[in-house]
Amino acid sequence: MTINRGMHGGRSVTSVHNGRTIVSHGRYGGYSQRAYFNRGGHSYYQRTYYRGGHYYAYGYRGYYWGGRPFYGYAPAYYWGPGFYGWAYNPWPGPVYWGVAAWGWGPWYGFYGPWFTPYPVYASAAFWLTDYLIAANLQAAYAAQQAAGDGGDQGQLGPLQLGPDTDGEIASLWTTDPLVAANLETVYGAYMLGGGSPASTNQLSPDVKQALSDEMKYEIQAEKTAAAAGQNSGSSSSNQVPPALDPNIRIFVVSTDEDLTTADGVECSLTPGDVINRTTDTPDDDNMVNATVKSSKKDECVVGVTVAISADDIQEMHNQLRIQMDAGLKELADKQGKNGMPAAPDAKTQPGEVPAPQPDTSVQGDLQQQAKDADAAEAEAKSQENQ
Repeated sequence: MTINRGMHGGRSVTSVHNGRTIVSHGRYGGYSQRAYFNRGGHSYYQRTYYRGGHYYAYGYRGYYWGGRPFYGYAPAYYWGPGFYGWAYNPWPGPVYWGVAAWGWGPWYGFYGPWFTPYPVYASAAFWLTDYLIAANLQAAYAAQQAAGDGGDQGQLGPLQLGPDTDGEIASLWTTDPLVAANLETVYGAYMLGGGSPASTNQLSPDVKQALSDEMKYEIQAEKTAAAAGQNSGSSSSNQVPPALDPNIRIFVVSTDEDLTTADGVECSLTPGDVINRTTDTPDDDNMVNATVKSSKKDECVVGVTVAISADDIQEMHNQLRIQMDAGLKELADKQGKNGMPAAPDAKTQPGEVPAPQPDTSVQGDLQQQAKDADAAEAEAKSQENQ
Protein backbone atom coordinates (compact mmCIF):
# COMPACT_ATOMS: atom_id res chain seq x y z
CA MET A 1 0.00 0.00 0.00
CA THR A 2 1.29 3.44 -0.99
CA ILE A 3 -0.02 6.54 0.80
CA ASN A 4 0.56 10.07 -0.44
CA ARG A 5 -0.43 13.26 1.35
CA GLY A 6 -0.87 16.36 -0.78
CA MET A 7 0.33 19.83 0.08
CA HIS A 8 -3.15 20.72 1.36
CA GLY A 9 -3.56 17.51 3.37
CA GLY A 10 -5.58 15.45 0.88
CA ARG A 11 -4.72 11.75 0.78
CA SER A 12 -4.42 9.31 -2.10
CA VAL A 13 -3.90 5.60 -1.52
CA THR A 14 -2.99 2.77 -3.91
CA SER A 15 -2.99 -0.89 -2.91
CA VAL A 16 -3.09 -4.30 -4.58
CA HIS A 17 -5.09 -7.15 -3.07
CA ASN A 18 -6.23 -10.47 -4.59
CA GLY A 19 -5.52 -9.31 -8.14
CA ARG A 20 -7.34 -6.00 -7.73
CA THR A 21 -5.73 -2.59 -7.75
CA ILE A 22 -7.58 -0.20 -5.45
CA VAL A 23 -7.00 3.54 -5.83
CA SER A 24 -8.66 6.21 -3.69
CA HIS A 25 -8.48 9.97 -4.09
CA GLY A 26 -9.91 11.01 -0.75
CA ARG A 27 -13.34 12.54 -1.15
CA TYR A 28 -13.20 12.18 -4.89
CA GLY A 29 -13.95 8.51 -4.22
CA GLY A 30 -11.83 6.01 -6.08
CA TYR A 31 -11.80 2.92 -8.24
CA SER A 32 -11.01 -0.76 -8.38
CA GLN A 33 -9.32 -2.36 -11.39
CA ARG A 34 -9.19 -6.05 -12.26
CA ALA A 35 -8.65 -8.31 -15.26
CA TYR A 36 -11.71 -8.37 -17.49
CA PHE A 37 -11.29 -9.55 -21.09
CA ASN A 38 -8.73 -11.02 -23.48
CA ARG A 39 -8.86 -10.60 -27.23
CA GLY A 40 -6.16 -11.21 -29.82
CA GLY A 41 -3.54 -11.72 -27.15
CA HIS A 42 -4.27 -8.37 -25.52
CA SER A 43 -5.54 -7.84 -21.99
CA TYR A 44 -8.42 -5.58 -21.03
CA TYR A 45 -9.32 -4.46 -17.55
CA GLN A 46 -12.52 -3.47 -15.84
CA ARG A 47 -12.32 -0.30 -13.82
CA THR A 48 -15.23 0.56 -11.52
CA TYR A 49 -15.33 4.06 -10.09
CA TYR A 50 -17.26 4.81 -6.91
CA ARG A 51 -18.25 8.45 -6.50
CA GLY A 52 -20.92 9.96 -4.34
CA GLY A 53 -22.80 6.72 -3.78
CA HIS A 54 -22.78 5.68 -7.46
CA TYR A 55 -20.80 3.19 -9.53
CA TYR A 56 -19.41 3.80 -13.03
CA ALA A 57 -17.70 0.97 -14.94
CA TYR A 58 -15.46 1.26 -18.02
CA GLY A 59 -13.18 -1.00 -20.00
CA TYR A 60 -9.46 -0.18 -20.18
CA ARG A 61 -6.90 -1.64 -22.59
CA GLY A 62 -3.57 -2.58 -21.02
CA TYR A 63 -0.23 -2.49 -22.82
CA TYR A 64 3.44 -1.71 -22.26
CA TRP A 65 5.50 1.17 -23.62
CA GLY A 66 9.09 1.86 -22.66
CA GLY A 67 8.94 -1.04 -20.21
CA ARG A 68 6.07 0.52 -18.24
CA PRO A 69 2.38 -0.45 -18.15
CA PHE A 70 -0.22 1.94 -19.53
CA TYR A 71 -4.00 1.71 -19.52
CA GLY A 72 -6.16 3.31 -22.16
CA TYR A 73 -9.92 3.81 -22.19
CA ALA A 74 -11.63 1.23 -24.44
CA PRO A 75 -15.09 2.37 -25.65
CA ALA A 76 -17.94 -0.10 -25.30
CA TYR A 77 -19.55 1.26 -28.48
CA TYR A 78 -18.87 3.48 -31.47
CA TRP A 79 -21.03 5.65 -33.70
CA GLY A 80 -21.41 5.38 -37.46
CA PRO A 81 -18.91 7.13 -39.78
CA GLY A 82 -21.52 9.68 -40.85
CA PHE A 83 -22.09 10.75 -37.24
CA TYR A 84 -18.37 11.24 -36.68
CA GLY A 85 -18.21 13.30 -39.86
CA TRP A 86 -21.11 15.43 -38.61
CA ALA A 87 -19.29 15.90 -35.28
CA TYR A 88 -15.95 16.71 -36.96
CA ASN A 89 -16.96 19.08 -39.75
CA PRO A 90 -18.46 22.57 -39.45
CA TRP A 91 -22.23 22.69 -39.06
CA PRO A 92 -24.32 24.39 -41.79
CA GLY A 93 -24.84 27.42 -39.56
CA PRO A 94 -24.02 28.63 -36.05
CA VAL A 95 -25.95 26.99 -33.23
CA TYR A 96 -27.07 29.32 -30.44
CA TRP A 97 -26.99 27.43 -27.16
CA GLY A 98 -25.96 29.71 -24.34
CA VAL A 99 -25.95 29.24 -20.58
CA ALA A 100 -29.73 29.06 -20.42
CA ALA A 101 -29.76 26.12 -22.83
CA TRP A 102 -27.05 24.36 -20.85
CA GLY A 103 -28.99 24.98 -17.65
CA TRP A 104 -25.90 25.14 -15.48
CA GLY A 105 -26.44 25.55 -11.76
CA PRO A 106 -24.46 26.82 -8.71
CA TRP A 107 -21.10 25.49 -9.87
CA TYR A 108 -21.23 27.82 -12.87
CA GLY A 109 -21.90 30.79 -10.62
CA PHE A 110 -18.81 29.82 -8.64
CA TYR A 111 -16.53 29.48 -11.70
CA GLY A 112 -18.30 31.95 -14.00
CA PRO A 113 -15.52 34.60 -13.73
CA TRP A 114 -13.03 32.01 -15.01
CA PHE A 115 -15.02 30.11 -17.66
CA THR A 116 -17.04 31.74 -20.43
CA PRO A 117 -18.81 29.32 -22.80
CA TYR A 118 -18.92 30.04 -26.51
CA PRO A 119 -21.90 32.26 -27.44
CA VAL A 120 -22.54 30.10 -30.54
CA TYR A 121 -21.20 26.77 -31.78
CA ALA A 122 -19.82 26.42 -35.30
CA SER A 123 -19.26 22.67 -34.88
CA ALA A 124 -19.60 19.86 -32.38
CA ALA A 125 -15.92 20.20 -31.39
CA PHE A 126 -16.62 23.60 -29.78
CA TRP A 127 -19.76 22.28 -28.06
CA LEU A 128 -17.79 19.30 -26.73
CA THR A 129 -15.07 21.64 -25.47
CA ASP A 130 -17.53 23.47 -23.24
CA TYR A 131 -19.04 20.13 -22.22
CA LEU A 132 -15.60 18.84 -21.18
CA ILE A 133 -14.67 21.96 -19.24
CA ALA A 134 -18.07 22.00 -17.52
CA ALA A 135 -17.74 18.37 -16.43
CA ASN A 136 -14.35 18.99 -14.81
CA LEU A 137 -15.38 22.25 -13.17
CA GLN A 138 -18.44 20.53 -11.76
CA ALA A 139 -16.14 17.87 -10.25
CA ALA A 140 -13.91 20.59 -8.79
CA TYR A 141 -16.93 22.35 -7.31
CA ALA A 142 -18.22 19.11 -5.80
CA ALA A 143 -14.85 18.45 -4.19
CA GLN A 144 -14.73 21.99 -2.82
CA GLN A 145 -18.15 21.48 -1.27
CA ALA A 146 -17.15 18.07 0.06
CA ALA A 147 -14.17 19.59 1.88
CA GLY A 148 -16.24 22.45 3.26
CA ASP A 149 -16.12 21.17 6.83
CA GLY A 150 -12.32 21.20 6.85
CA GLY A 151 -12.20 17.50 7.67
CA ASP A 152 -9.74 14.88 6.52
CA GLN A 153 -10.03 14.53 2.75
CA GLY A 154 -9.15 10.88 3.17
CA GLN A 155 -12.77 10.19 4.06
CA LEU A 156 -14.97 8.68 1.39
CA GLY A 157 -17.82 10.41 -0.36
CA PRO A 158 -19.03 14.01 -0.46
CA LEU A 159 -20.04 15.92 2.63
CA GLN A 160 -23.78 15.73 3.13
CA LEU A 161 -24.97 19.30 2.74
CA GLY A 162 -28.65 18.52 2.95
CA PRO A 163 -31.04 15.55 2.73
CA ASP A 164 -29.22 12.34 1.83
CA THR A 165 -30.93 11.62 -1.47
CA ASP A 166 -29.81 9.92 -4.66
CA GLY A 167 -30.71 13.05 -6.60
CA GLU A 168 -28.51 15.30 -4.52
CA ILE A 169 -25.52 12.97 -4.66
CA ALA A 170 -25.94 12.41 -8.38
CA SER A 171 -25.97 16.17 -8.95
CA LEU A 172 -22.59 16.37 -7.23
CA TRP A 173 -20.87 13.72 -9.31
CA THR A 174 -22.56 13.23 -12.68
CA THR A 175 -20.35 13.92 -15.71
CA ASP A 176 -23.40 15.18 -17.59
CA PRO A 177 -23.82 18.90 -16.87
CA LEU A 178 -27.34 18.91 -18.29
CA VAL A 179 -28.51 16.22 -15.89
CA ALA A 180 -26.70 17.98 -13.07
CA ALA A 181 -28.38 21.27 -13.90
CA ASN A 182 -31.84 19.80 -13.46
CA LEU A 183 -30.87 18.19 -10.18
CA GLU A 184 -29.18 21.33 -8.91
CA THR A 185 -32.32 23.31 -9.65
CA VAL A 186 -34.04 21.22 -7.00
CA TYR A 187 -31.16 20.76 -4.55
CA GLY A 188 -29.20 23.93 -5.25
CA ALA A 189 -29.95 25.51 -1.87
CA TYR A 190 -28.11 22.65 -0.19
CA MET A 191 -25.16 22.75 -2.58
CA LEU A 192 -24.29 26.40 -2.02
CA GLY A 193 -21.46 26.22 0.49
CA GLY A 194 -18.53 28.18 1.83
CA GLY A 195 -15.27 28.98 0.14
CA SER A 196 -14.02 31.87 -1.91
CA PRO A 197 -14.89 32.36 -5.58
CA ALA A 198 -12.59 31.00 -8.23
CA SER A 199 -9.76 33.16 -9.53
CA THR A 200 -10.74 35.83 -12.01
CA ASN A 201 -7.98 34.66 -14.39
CA GLN A 202 -10.14 33.63 -17.31
CA LEU A 203 -9.69 30.57 -19.46
CA SER A 204 -8.23 32.25 -22.54
CA PRO A 205 -9.64 31.92 -26.08
CA ASP A 206 -6.30 30.48 -27.24
CA VAL A 207 -6.49 27.65 -24.70
CA LYS A 208 -10.11 26.94 -25.61
CA GLN A 209 -9.13 26.84 -29.27
CA ALA A 210 -6.38 24.35 -28.45
CA LEU A 211 -8.92 22.19 -26.60
CA SER A 212 -11.33 22.39 -29.56
CA ASP A 213 -8.52 21.29 -31.89
CA GLU A 214 -7.80 18.38 -29.56
CA MET A 215 -11.47 17.44 -29.62
CA LYS A 216 -11.38 17.31 -33.43
CA TYR A 217 -8.28 15.12 -33.25
CA GLU A 218 -9.97 12.73 -30.81
CA ILE A 219 -13.18 12.59 -32.89
CA GLN A 220 -11.13 11.58 -35.93
CA ALA A 221 -9.15 9.05 -33.88
CA GLU A 222 -12.35 7.45 -32.61
CA LYS A 223 -13.76 7.37 -36.14
CA THR A 224 -10.64 5.46 -37.25
CA ALA A 225 -10.98 3.08 -34.30
CA ALA A 226 -14.66 2.55 -35.14
CA ALA A 227 -13.69 1.52 -38.68
CA ALA A 228 -11.38 -1.12 -37.19
CA GLY A 229 -14.21 -2.27 -34.90
CA GLN A 230 -13.35 -4.88 -32.30
CA ASN A 231 -9.82 -5.17 -33.72
CA SER A 232 -9.01 -1.56 -32.88
CA GLY A 233 -6.79 -2.66 -30.00
CA SER A 234 -4.77 -5.14 -32.06
CA SER A 235 -1.84 -2.74 -32.54
CA SER A 236 -1.85 -1.37 -29.02
CA SER A 237 1.51 -2.93 -28.15
CA ASN A 238 3.15 -0.75 -30.82
CA GLN A 239 1.13 2.36 -30.06
CA VAL A 240 2.58 5.32 -28.21
CA PRO A 241 0.32 6.05 -25.21
CA PRO A 242 -1.53 9.37 -25.50
CA ALA A 243 0.36 10.58 -22.41
CA LEU A 244 3.55 10.59 -24.52
CA ASP A 245 2.21 10.96 -28.06
CA PRO A 246 3.90 13.93 -29.83
CA ASN A 247 0.59 14.58 -31.62
CA ILE A 248 -1.22 15.13 -28.30
CA ARG A 249 -0.02 18.02 -26.17
CA ILE A 250 -3.00 19.58 -24.40
CA PHE A 251 -4.59 17.94 -21.35
CA VAL A 252 -7.34 18.89 -18.91
CA VAL A 253 -6.66 18.11 -15.25
CA SER A 254 -9.23 15.61 -13.93
CA THR A 255 -8.19 15.20 -10.26
CA ASP A 256 -6.18 17.29 -7.81
CA GLU A 257 -2.49 17.39 -8.72
CA ASP A 258 0.27 18.31 -6.25
CA LEU A 259 3.26 19.29 -8.38
CA THR A 260 6.72 20.81 -8.22
CA THR A 261 7.89 23.56 -10.54
CA ALA A 262 11.25 23.65 -12.30
CA ASP A 263 12.39 26.02 -9.50
CA GLY A 264 11.48 23.49 -6.82
CA VAL A 265 8.33 25.27 -5.65
CA GLU A 266 5.31 23.14 -4.69
CA CYS A 267 1.96 24.07 -6.21
CA SER A 268 -1.36 22.41 -7.02
CA LEU A 269 -3.81 22.15 -9.91
CA THR A 270 -7.48 21.19 -9.73
CA PRO A 271 -9.98 19.69 -12.21
CA GLY A 272 -10.56 21.95 -15.19
CA ASP A 273 -7.05 23.42 -15.22
CA VAL A 274 -5.13 22.91 -18.47
CA ILE A 275 -1.53 21.86 -19.14
CA ASN A 276 0.61 21.45 -22.24
CA ARG A 277 3.11 18.59 -22.16
CA THR A 278 6.52 19.77 -23.39
CA THR A 279 8.65 16.59 -23.14
CA ASP A 280 7.84 13.19 -24.61
CA THR A 281 10.30 10.90 -22.80
CA PRO A 282 9.75 10.19 -19.09
CA ASP A 283 12.67 10.27 -16.68
CA ASP A 284 13.56 7.38 -14.38
CA ASP A 285 10.67 8.35 -12.10
CA ASN A 286 8.21 8.32 -15.05
CA MET A 287 7.88 12.11 -14.93
CA VAL A 288 7.58 14.50 -17.87
CA ASN A 289 7.51 18.28 -18.07
CA ALA A 290 4.44 20.36 -18.80
CA THR A 291 3.59 24.03 -18.98
CA VAL A 292 0.54 25.34 -17.13
CA LYS A 293 -1.75 26.94 -19.71
CA SER A 294 -4.66 27.78 -17.44
CA SER A 295 -5.19 27.65 -13.68
CA LYS A 296 -8.07 28.73 -11.47
CA LYS A 297 -5.81 29.27 -8.48
CA ASP A 298 -2.69 31.41 -8.11
CA GLU A 299 -0.42 28.53 -7.03
CA CYS A 300 0.70 26.99 -10.33
CA VAL A 301 0.74 30.22 -12.30
CA VAL A 302 0.16 30.27 -16.04
CA GLY A 303 3.41 29.68 -17.91
CA VAL A 304 5.25 27.84 -15.14
CA THR A 305 6.90 24.49 -15.93
CA VAL A 306 5.97 21.55 -13.70
CA ALA A 307 6.98 17.90 -13.47
CA ILE A 308 4.04 15.51 -13.69
CA SER A 309 3.62 11.75 -13.79
CA ALA A 310 3.02 10.19 -17.20
CA ASP A 311 0.45 7.94 -15.53
CA ASP A 312 -1.51 10.98 -14.37
CA ILE A 313 -1.43 12.50 -17.85
CA GLN A 314 -2.63 9.21 -19.31
CA GLU A 315 -5.60 9.26 -16.96
CA MET A 316 -6.38 12.86 -17.93
CA HIS A 317 -6.64 11.66 -21.51
CA ASN A 318 -8.77 8.68 -20.48
CA GLN A 319 -11.18 10.99 -18.70
CA LEU A 320 -11.28 13.29 -21.73
CA ARG A 321 -12.29 10.34 -23.92
CA ILE A 322 -14.91 9.18 -21.41
CA GLN A 323 -16.38 12.67 -21.19
CA MET A 324 -16.19 13.13 -24.97
CA ASP A 325 -18.20 9.94 -25.46
CA ALA A 326 -20.75 11.16 -22.91
CA GLY A 327 -20.93 14.44 -24.83
CA LEU A 328 -21.33 12.65 -28.17
CA LYS A 329 -24.25 10.74 -26.67
CA GLU A 330 -25.82 14.04 -25.60
CA LEU A 331 -25.33 15.38 -29.12
CA ALA A 332 -26.93 12.25 -30.60
CA ASP A 333 -29.93 12.72 -28.32
CA LYS A 334 -30.26 16.43 -29.14
CA GLN A 335 -29.43 16.47 -32.85
CA GLY A 336 -32.25 17.92 -34.92
CA LYS A 337 -33.72 19.72 -31.89
CA ASN A 338 -33.62 23.32 -30.62
CA GLY A 339 -31.68 24.61 -33.60
CA MET A 340 -29.04 21.87 -33.64
CA PRO A 341 -28.65 20.35 -37.13
CA ALA A 342 -29.75 16.77 -37.74
CA ALA A 343 -27.02 14.11 -37.77
CA PRO A 344 -26.74 10.91 -39.80
CA ASP A 345 -25.70 7.53 -38.40
CA ALA A 346 -26.83 8.37 -34.87
CA LYS A 347 -26.83 4.67 -33.98
CA THR A 348 -24.15 2.72 -32.18
CA GLN A 349 -22.11 -0.36 -33.04
CA PRO A 350 -20.05 -2.64 -30.76
CA GLY A 351 -16.77 -1.19 -29.49
CA GLU A 352 -13.53 -2.84 -28.41
CA VAL A 353 -15.03 -4.78 -25.50
CA PRO A 354 -18.51 -5.25 -24.04
CA ALA A 355 -19.56 -2.71 -21.45
CA PRO A 356 -18.58 -4.10 -18.03
CA GLN A 357 -20.99 -4.32 -15.14
CA PRO A 358 -19.88 -2.33 -12.09
CA ASP A 359 -18.25 -4.17 -9.20
CA THR A 360 -20.49 -3.20 -6.30
CA SER A 361 -17.84 -4.31 -3.80
CA VAL A 362 -15.77 -1.21 -4.55
CA GLN A 363 -17.34 0.89 -1.80
CA GLY A 364 -16.42 -1.71 0.80
CA ASP A 365 -12.93 -2.11 -0.69
CA LEU A 366 -12.33 1.65 -0.48
CA GLN A 367 -13.63 1.81 3.09
CA GLN A 368 -11.36 -1.06 4.15
CA GLN A 369 -8.43 0.56 2.38
CA ALA A 370 -9.11 3.81 4.24
CA LYS A 371 -9.07 1.95 7.58
CA ASP A 372 -5.81 0.20 6.65
CA ALA A 373 -4.29 3.53 5.61
CA ASP A 374 -5.39 5.13 8.88
CA ALA A 375 -3.72 2.32 10.81
CA ALA A 376 -0.53 2.54 8.72
CA GLU A 377 -0.27 6.30 9.22
CA ALA A 378 -0.91 5.96 12.95
CA GLU A 379 1.80 3.30 13.24
CA ALA A 380 4.26 5.43 11.26
CA LYS A 381 3.60 8.43 13.52
CA SER A 382 4.01 6.26 16.62
CA GLN A 383 7.39 5.03 15.39
CA GLU A 384 8.49 8.59 14.66
CA ASN A 385 7.64 9.59 18.25
CA GLN A 386 9.58 6.74 19.82
